Amino acid sequence: MAPWCPGALVFGSPKRSSYNPPVSEYFCYIIECADGTLYTGITNDPGRRLREHELGRGARYTRSRRPLHLAYVEEQPDLKSAMRRERAIKTLSRERKLALIATQPMREPAKYIRRGK
Repeated sequence: MAPWCPGALVFGSPKRSSYNPPVSEYFCYIIECADGTLYTGITNDPGRRLREHELGRGARYTRSRRPLHLAYVEEQPDLKSAMRRERAIKTLSRERKLALIATQPMREPAKYIRRGK
């Protein structure tokens, strides 16, 4: 076993506490494409992911369907929950997805987009 040295990484040690309040780590989102189709996905940063889709670095589905806009965002507590919710939304009919989008206030998805990065 290697000798102990100051500053060595100790596995299993508790994480440092943060001054930031706990926030959701993952999001389930719906993007409306230029042709009117809806794309559902998950991410940990909706604004960044939307930019990736806009630049053609997102899903193959959205590459030929630009311009795009974020139509719906839903916070999830963890990756497993986000994946489960994504699957549930993908199984909905188009009409049910549009009804889900209508439940969110008009400007709500915009708060997840940080400009200037």
